[in-house]
Amino acid sequence: KLQIFFVCLRYCCIFASEDNNNMNSKEAIARLSECGVKPSVQRIAIMHYLLTHYTHPTVDDVYRGLCGKMPTLSRTTVYNTLRLLSEHNAAQMITIDEHRVCYDGNVNAHAHFYCKQCRKVYDIFDEVSPLLSCKTVGIHSVDDVQLYYKGICCECMKEKKLPPICSSKERW
Repeated sequence: KLQIFFVCLRYCCIFASEDNNNMNSKEAIARLSECGVKPSVQRIAIMHYLLTHYTHPTVDDVYRGLCGKMPTLSRTTVYNTLRLLSEHNAAQMITIDEHRVCYDGNVNAHAHFYCKQCRKVYDIFDEVSPLLSCKTVGIHSVDDVQLYYKGICCECMKEKKLPPICSSKERW
């Protein structure tokens, strides 16, 4: 256990010095520990990636983002780690459709918007929905609620020169 701790600590120091972001490395280790996930070099790196990249990355995005720094990292490791993080509520798994699953390091209740044109996923924090905090439905216990909208984002509407549907106050 001590050896793994020193490997993780050494890795975090190297990773943090490269990114000048020591706080997020500590945050990654803390998130893993709080959620009952045993820290390893790969898990810390993947959690750190989610905490510093707000793009709702897919498995391939995370792999491409880390494989240059970690040549021994495999897509299978990234896939399994992201699933593990999701199962332990250290990250959110967002299932857009059967072909696209992405991950979010922000586990606070919030909605998402998926643009069908550019395929970006946006966080929506201002959405007030009782569903996001729902713990039961009828007589059933709720473990997870995913609220997301699909449509065309404001940027893609601008590119197509379509008039905005909502006023600027209503935009996120």
